Amino acid sequence: MTAPARFTKTDVTRAMKGARDAGFGHVRVAIDVHGNMVIDASDSPTIVGRPNPLDRLLPK
Repeated sequence: MTAPARFTKTDVTRAMKGARDAGFGHVRVAIDVHGNMVIDASDSPTIVGRPNPLDRLLPK
């Protein structure tokens, strides 16, 4: 049997909208290993992981 959800899709949507309304340009929502919602908000995008070495070959 599974446990009930700690939060709903509506909760995630509200959190993202609230961060954007606060003036943040980039919002990322993640679920941690304990099932908590983690919100990262900033004005500049963050790169998750390593960049692809072939990116230097493609025009921007």
